[in-house]
Amino acid sequence: MIDHAAETLGKSRSDFMLELACREAEAVLLDRRFFQLGEDAYQRFLEILDAPPAPSEGLKRLLDAKTPWK
Repeated sequence: MIDHAAETLGKSRSDFMLELACREAEAVLLDRRFFQLGEDAYQRFLEILDAPPAPSEGLKRLLDAKTPWK
């Protein structure tokens, strides 16, 4: 199956596997939930999280939309 997929894309098995491994590594790194901030950046981050979202028509539509489970 791997050989067939690689062949379909015109790649060698090694190139195909390397590309997939790099893509997965990127996804893992982008999915990190821990990050560090300096004190000033952390305070600004908290301010942004604590601030209510600005009203917008899109937000109103989203909040007024019926959920599938209702």
